[in-house]
Amino acid sequence: MVTVHEVAREAGVSAATVSRFLNGTAKVSTDKREAIESVIERLNYRPNVLAQNLKTGSSRTIGILTQSLVSGYFSEAMAGVDDVLQGSGYAPLIVSGHWHADEEAARIELLIARRVDGIVILSGKLTDEQILALAQRLPIVAFGRTLSSAEAYGFCLDNYRAACEAVEYLVVQGHRHIAFIAGPSDHADALARLAGYRDTLARHKIAQDPRLVTEGDFLESGGLLAVDRLLESGARFSAIFAGNDLTAYGARLALYRRGIRVPEDISIIGFDDLHSSMCTTPPLTTVRQPLFDVGRCLGQAILSMIHQQPIAIDVPKLSLVVRESVRRIV
Repeated sequence: MVTVHEVAREAGVSAATVSRFLNGTAKVSTDKREAIESVIERLNYRPNVLAQNLKTGSSRTIGILTQSLVSGYFSEAMAGVDDVLQGSGYAPLIVSGHWHADEEAARIELLIARRVDGIVILSGKLTDEQILALAQRLPIVAFGRTLSSAEAYGFCLDNYRAACEAVEYLVVQGHRHIAFIAGPSDHADALARLAGYRDTLARHKIAQDPRLVTEGDFLESGGLLAVDRLLESGARFSAIFAGNDLTAYGARLALYRRGIRVPEDISIIGFDDLHSSMCTTPPLTTVRQPLFDVGRCLGQAILSMIHQQPIAIDVPKLSLVVRESVRRIV
């Protein structure tokens, strides 16, 4: 196996210079860097990562706490983080909290025990206070909450404004009886979307029927059951604003089973723009969350914090994607 001393000898530099180059702990002149890179490629040198970690006290890993390993929503964000980490010398270590605060805290402790250099949190049940306390031990970046301290940073997307835009679109299409399948009542994004729904109806002086608002769980099964409740309530509605795309999928299935056509009889609009939403029948009109871009922002932020550099990111914007699941009422 090629050693760092052989690389140094072939490149005409000291072993210490090669080590500094590999660790990124000091600047190396351009000619020395090019010589080292050439020898590394020619000899196919692979540094002993474990030994480097022991010397520097860094594992060169970023912990990612997600809430689901199979969700298209979270996988897209994780892909964005991974995209930023490629070529940075850092690798992701992914764990899931399954939407349980105690499990999230335990998984973060596991990541800290593995000596990760920083942690990215994708939503979850931990409080801001808990995250700030954990951030005293290592840098943390979180999505779905606003944090700004030397140790922790977090940002949200404007769910309220996007929900207003979605309901506004339905109103412009002539809909006045709009049902809303909300997300969990303890979820900040769900509450923001519900507020956007209610405020937009109020702005247009559209009477709000409490029977047209029912709670889901952001899953397909919740959307299916929610539509059953809406239909059984006897309330009249021409459109459904689903709290997220998975809810919309369940709602679509419930309508299909009752012989109700989309969009001819009932229009549906979702929230997230998962990849499969363009392939539903009909293709789903929805609010696009640029989750890959969100992940990239999180990755850039955690690297900036680790390197003690200012965080400079442009928080992505939500946007309405119009497809074929909404009918205009003349």
